Amino acid sequence: MKTFEELGIDSKILKAISEIGFENPMPVQEQVIPLLLAENTDIVALAQTGTGKTAAFGLPVIQKIDVSDNYPQALILSPTRELCLQIASDLNDYSKYISGLKILPVYGGSSIESQIRTLKKGVQIIVATPGRLIDLMNRKMVKLDRINTVIMDEADEMLNMGFTESINEILAAIPEERNMLLFSATMPAEIAKIAKKYMSNPKEVVIGSKNEGAENIKHVYYLVHAKDKYLALKRIADYYPNIYGIIFCRTRRETQEIADQLIQDGYNADSLHGELSQAQRDAVMQKFRVKNLQLLVATDVAARGLDVDNLTHVINYGLPDDIETYTHRSGRTGRAGKKGTSIAIIHVKEKGRMRDIEKIIGKKFEKGHIPTGGQICEKQLFNLVDKIEKVKVNEEEIASYLPSI
Repeated sequence: MKTFEELGIDSKILKAISEIGFENPMPVQEQVIPLLLAENTDIVALAQTGTGKTAAFGLPVIQKIDVSDNYPQALILSPTRELCLQIASDLNDYSKYISGLKILPVYGGSSIESQIRTLKKGVQIIVATPGRLIDLMNRKMVKLDRINTVIMDEADEMLNMGFTESINEILAAIPEERNMLLFSATMPAEIAKIAKKYMSNPKEVVIGSKNEGAENIKHVYYLVHAKDKYLALKRIADYYPNIYGIIFCRTRRETQEIADQLIQDGYNADSLHGELSQAQRDAVMQKFRVKNLQLLVATDVAARGLDVDNLTHVINYGLPDDIETYTHRSGRTGRAGKKGTSIAIIHVKEKGRMRDIEKIIGKKFEKGHIPTGGQICEKQLFNLVDKIEKVKVNEEEIASYLPSI
């Protein structure tokens, strides 16, 4: 295994990432960094979220910037506001010791005037959602004529969200002489079309197999009657007292109803969907990130870009219509070498769709059995005993009480 230094990362960036805690490059970083540092190399990288891809493209992008030039030199496109902000924050961390480097996140839901003012002062890296960038382009407030590196992060998600036309318009405005890196968890036909149209003999980097689920994710299904789905959900949550997970629902209404029921039944839960204001969504996501929430009930659209590590479970409250959505849902757990479980609570009519998912991810779903009350009590009791055993006690302070215990 090579070190970051051996991959060609310079000393200022090495200092910053060592303070963050980076030690050895992850597989995607080891493959992508040297390619992106090379001139005129286009790359298609297939990797799940949580594999270290932000650093894989972020470190070489930062290193290639000419800080003496105040023009935009690198463009990073992401599907959501949340992911856009996360990428910009990570890049600022990586470039802590590089003076004069300016990174601007550009996204909807915040003041466009403020973003225009920053653009006028000069930035070198733009991290953008397609919609807001098109708005700035239409106002002629952003110049892309000196962009030499383009990154498309979660490209399949951007296409799923209907950004194909915007992406074509953006890429057509960028010089042909540039590096382009396309990151995607899956490889649908639309991604292949974009690669063929805008990339020159791209090198392919595959972490795992194409369209394959992550190796350390266990897939489990529970077959129940539709009327028993909520009871099954509660029993599953009860059986895992240390659960930290996302429950995916199909509609905003269902999301809110399930969250309300869970809260009423005493669970540490909240909802995330499009009918909440941006401020409400931000507050919920922050609570979830810092683990002040155990369960987040969410729609797929609202959860896009929510980048949270250490999720123990993803629960599908019914299967999504398309297989790629399931891949994205399940890919939120089992990250960075940790184990995770993707649970599907389904009725008999969904078994056919589950078999289709199995073919694509190359894994079989295990059949789960709804825990009984006795099993739940046993599991929670052992969890409580385990917690008590780990509590540190000052023996001197309690010595006088021991004879009477």
